[in-house]
Amino acid sequence: MIRLKYLISLLIILFLGCKEGNGQMQSATGKMNFNELSEQFLHKIKNNESTQEIQDALSRTTIDSLEKNLDTNDKKLAFWVNIYNAYIQVILQKNPDLYQDRSEFFKKDQIPIAGETISFEKIEHGIIRKSQWEYGLGFVGKIFPGEFEKRLRVDEPDYRIHFALNCGALDCPPVAIYECERLDEQFSEGTSKYLKRTTDYNATEKKVLVTALFSWFRGDFGGVDGVKDILKDQKLIPTTKGIDIDYKNYDWTLKLDNFVNL
Repeated sequence: MIRLKYLISLLIILFLGCKEGNGQMQSATGKMNFNELSEQFLHKIKNNESTQEIQDALSRTTIDSLEKNLDTNDKKLAFWVNIYNAYIQVILQKNPDLYQDRSEFFKKDQIPIAGETISFEKIEHGIIRKSQWEYGLGFVGKIFPGEFEKRLRVDEPDYRIHFALNCGALDCPPVAIYECERLDEQFSEGTSKYLKRTTDYNATEKKVLVTALFSWFRGDFGGVDGVKDILKDQKLIPTTKGIDIDYKNYDWTLKLDNFVNL
């Protein structure tokens, strides 16, 4: 009888240990699909559902798991744009007064992910723009980016992220749910829609009014000449020659729950 009880106890211990071990193996090998998780995050926000479980999962994961799972440029771009846009909604819906000091809001470490607490600036300029100095207009990179940033940042920046990131303002691009498998298509459609909405060309004066994003991040677009090339490719100006560019004021009025399907 004693030997039977001992055997049963041993089997229970082995069974529980096996379950625990499998969980650890999943975490260690990065089985979680972080792109799907970031999409679910935004779907739940859009449907007014709790996102706490997803936030907890992102907080508990490791840099190793993220780095291993986000193994292509498109996966990194789609994930980090979704995460940025999701946390803008979560944090400002809870406390919109934080937006009164926007400079402090974007600099503050308030996003828990992979054992770190990071800022919107780190996601945008450090990870998505590949370690650009936030005041360098897209021409000056950071001298000493941190380890978190270096391991998780994109391999190749894409200027179209500026028409995908939603910082909570009225003039920001609306929030789409980006999927790595069709990211190029979504970025192209989002860019086209945003630029058509925000660009005004005066043929008589040969002058084009554009979003201030083109000024703030001009290096990301290839400078003024690059901006003109983009506008011409989008059929918003007829030529790049003899066209003067001016920049609109940015409307920072807070506007949340601003979703679009792409």
